[in-house]
Amino acid sequence: MPSVGMNAEQARLQENNSPERPWHFWGPYLAERAWGTVREDYSANGDAWNYFPHDHARSRAYRWNEDGIAGISDFKGRLCFAFAFWNERDPFLKERLFGVTGPQGNHGEDVKEVYFYSDATPTHSYMSMLYRYPQTAFPYEELVRQNANRGKFDPEFELWDTNALADNRFFDIEIEYAKAEPNDILIRATATNCGPHPATLHLLPTIWFRNTWSWGRDERKPILQERTRSDSNIEIIEATHEDLGKYRLCCERPEKLLFTENESNLARLWGVPNPTPFVKDSINDAVVQDRPEIVNSNQVGTKAAAHYKFTMPPNESRTIISSCSLQTSPRSSSI
Repeated sequence: MPSVGMNAEQARLQENNSPERPWHFWGPYLAERAWGTVREDYSANGDAWNYFPHDHARSRAYRWNEDGIAGISDFKGRLCFAFAFWNERDPFLKERLFGVTGPQGNHGEDVKEVYFYSDATPTHSYMSMLYRYPQTAFPYEELVRQNANRGKFDPEFELWDTNALADNRFFDIEIEYAKAEPNDILIRATATNCGPHPATLHLLPTIWFRNTWSWGRDERKPILQERTRSDSNIEIIEATHEDLGKYRLCCERPEKLLFTENESNLARLWGVPNPTPFVKDSINDAVVQDRPEIVNSNQVGTKAAAHYKFTMPPNESRTIISSCSLQTSPRSSSI
């Protein structure tokens, strides 16, 4: 029991010491950039950056970790949640942070994004982050080229050195998490058009399972599926995992739900046939290339997103609200 005189966060910290109230079970454990890391390197020469480059990240299943912008996961990184964005200018969804690799940067590895961690409590009962997303095409190639042309005594070339943020032509997207209980999380995203003209933004709150079933050690496969909703304004994605139990992600008034598998797109990466038509980047292709047939119409998979699209006048904001909560207790005590 919390001691008399404790504030709410102090009480949560004390409760966290017991297995019945694990406030730390969900937290900001999801990397914002995991491509090119040593743990995903199976190259013959130890060249992690070229073995798993940024261009592979949207299409290739990770084995040991995952990544996403302003994301959370359980403490073992099995069930993950993060946001993806699209400004209708980029060639693919903005799902993870971009930067120059170790060999590309004049000072080594360097993320080329603008974001701010604005608040958090020790138990992760509240967290907030702001991500700044250009309304023009994200300058991937310019950032790589300019940094490659600079020496080690030169300053680094950053996103704000390009024209991508000129005249405030960007969206400020604030992501907030607030826990009512250790396994009951309210999620709010507020996007603001900071530019001088109307601009369109796609927001995709995305939930997925890290691929733990393709490596020959544990073939049990979890599932995400659409569930019937009692409220016509709410769309439900149900996540069922052998150890985690059953969670429900409830999304308020999305245009649609999109389902696929967290499986590598072998055809795109290596030119060999895919064993399944639904692969990791299918949601990307469905949105960016307007190919709705490429996602699973049966509304099941291991990766899913709710799709929102807003056209905002200057200085106006749009907010979406989701919640993720435990529906059944975990099936294994060794979680």
